[in-house]
Amino acid sequence: MPSAAASAADAAALKLAEATAALAAIGGFEAQPRVAVAVSGGPDSMALALLAERWARARGGAAVGLIVDHGLRRDSAVEARRVAGWLAARGMPSEILRWTGDKPVRGIQAAARAARYGLLAGWCRNHGVLHLLVAHHRDDQAETYLIRRRAGSGRDGLAAMSAVREFGGCRLVRPLLAVPPARLLALLAAEGQPFVRDPSNLDRAFERVRLRLGAAAAAIDDAAAAARACGRARIVREAALDRLIGRAVTLHPAGFAAIERDALAAADEECGVRLLARVATTIGGLDYPPRLARLARLHAGLSTSPERARTLGGCCFVPWRARLLVLREPAAAEPPVCLAPGARLLWDRRFAVAVPPAATGMTLGYLGQRRAGGDGRSFAGDLPPLVHSVLPALWDGDGLIAVPHIGYRRDRATAPPTLVFSPANGLTRAGFTVV
Repeated sequence: MPSAAASAADAAALKLAEATAALAAIGGFEAQPRVAVAVSGGPDSMALALLAERWARARGGAAVGLIVDHGLRRDSAVEARRVAGWLAARGMPSEILRWTGDKPVRGIQAAARAARYGLLAGWCRNHGVLHLLVAHHRDDQAETYLIRRRAGSGRDGLAAMSAVREFGGCRLVRPLLAVPPARLLALLAAEGQPFVRDPSNLDRAFERVRLRLGAAAAAIDDAAAAARACGRARIVREAALDRLIGRAVTLHPAGFAAIERDALAAADEECGVRLLARVATTIGGLDYPPRLARLARLHAGLSTSPERARTLGGCCFVPWRARLLVLREPAAAEPPVCLAPGARLLWDRRFAVAVPPAATGMTLGYLGQRRAGGDGRSFAGDLPPLVHSVLPALWDGDGLIAVPHIGYRRDRATAPPTLVFSPANGLTRAGFTVV
């Protein structure tokens, strides 16, 4: 049972100095920060918008509110304009982003969330804004912990939400994860700031709403504390993994990795499995790592039969000298694609491609997906022959044009596209952060 002093603290309006301290603990902002704030118009996001605008302005920067009109309620457009007006009255610019097109009949919450974040991240990319602030608070964190515990999540999952997450070309920043929502409501009351009430927040059809309405205050407090403890333990594990990656893994811009087998063998089992998960996710262009049981079998197999090649998560794990090469599995790769002049695309979820306007009739694929043809050139270069079949290559009607990562280009050929290895999840990433 929370004490009277704790209850009073929970009800006190959140101060700018406290939000400033949370943002300083997160770090990574410019000297004159430019930030975007996701503003639904609800009390949490309105409170964050007020604080973020003052914080950025005090540092010579600026904050902009991003309001998503999801179109799911009849008055959503009117509501979005009302929120924009509230922000304007506070001297904060905003933009309304509209979710257009057909809406799904099922899974509407998940679809709306994906569309919302897609719109927000796209705006940040297009405007060069590196930080997207969202207003998840202590109770959201507690609910996430309870949902994941009920689902049997592992230790990393029970850490719930990180205060920082890399997201679609920007950072998703959650500075309010330790703040009770009552303190955000108290701030708005002190400011005389109205807000929107979303009726879906009372719809018991959604698991998170049932938890929110059914959980006792003490249970929320305990869950938030448990998530915080799990988060701190996760930070320790991630630091150990980062050290191992630094010692053991080399990542090549052609889209493969080499793992030092001795360093992997010397690591404890949990850290070794985590390393394999991180490498497989990167080289396979995955959103999520393979299942833990499969990773554990891979790790055990590499120890008991180190001479055997294996596949997992769209990757081939191939012994080579004192290393383990991790290559794209050809059977899992995207087929060759015809490139339009001036196009920009992400191919095979791994390579960002920029095609010159003058480049016509080119096809991009992996070298092993099509015979080299042309002059029959040997592709020795400086790379292990094992990787040649999964090197990105370009063809036209006359045969092979270029294999950029070994420096091959056919005489008098048009300048090839620029290829940058840019997987969905990189080998290193923003560490889990607790505020």
